[in-house]
Amino acid sequence: MPVSRSRLVRIRALGAAGAVLLAALALPRTAAGADESAAPTVPPRGSAHMGMGVLAHDGQAGLPTARSTQTEGVDVSSHQGNVAWPTLWNSGVRWAYAKATEGTYYTNPYHSQQYNGSYDVGMVRGAYHFATPDTASGAAQADYFVDRGGAWSADGRTLPGVLDIEWNPYGDACYGKSASSMVSWIRDFLDRYRARTGRSAVIYTATSWWQQCTGDYAGFASTTPLWIARYASTVGDLPAGWDTYTMWQYTSTGPTVGDHDRFNGTLDRVQAFAAGS
Repeated sequence: MPVSRSRLVRIRALGAAGAVLLAALALPRTAAGADESAAPTVPPRGSAHMGMGVLAHDGQAGLPTARSTQTEGVDVSSHQGNVAWPTLWNSGVRWAYAKATEGTYYTNPYHSQQYNGSYDVGMVRGAYHFATPDTASGAAQADYFVDRGGAWSADGRTLPGVLDIEWNPYGDACYGKSASSMVSWIRDFLDRYRARTGRSAVIYTATSWWQQCTGDYAGFASTTPLWIARYASTVGDLPAGWDTYTMWQYTSTGPTVGDHDRFNGTLDRVQAFAAGS
């Protein structure tokens, strides 16, 4: 910042103190002596999306082979913008999830195009919530989600809402919570979602995150469907308690949109799951 001539005279009159002040004024307008290039890059709030931490933490190890007993799906967020749903439908995609909300501070501006656009081409579709357990309670985030696109209806074309619980892109991987506190937060969300909609929400997670941040808690498996994230030819080990999965996100580099998934069943099972059976 330039210093005026009159101000410079007054500062120099201060002697040694003035010299210190001049040195401070000569520094960049960031923290004194800070190396801006060394600061970690933190994405803006609201930009998180399903699976954004999988490659960095678990890597990628191949792709699954095609199975007639599995049904292709995709998941999208504002990261994809307006989605070419007819192209995806023509490629064999039959179900989709669109991000609706994050925390209690963000709603996906593309949610309507993504949620309704997938429905309009014939897909079975649902919505997901990116959890930020360090910003608000589980119940508050469930309410925010339900009120902004995450509700469920028994029309046979609407899938139950999803709690996307994974690595924190904005800070500590476990959001600063102990394993027991994280389990309590997740239970808080699930209980409120069930009370509001009559359906059990799906948990989307990766096994390694679940082990790290919940202590590999097994207590949700009997009532909560699992959407597992693993970019490999097989799903590998599942979190404790689950002996099978409902959905599997297997890549972030698929055609048309990156995030592609498999439902563990044929299309009639996708439709039955949407209907609540």
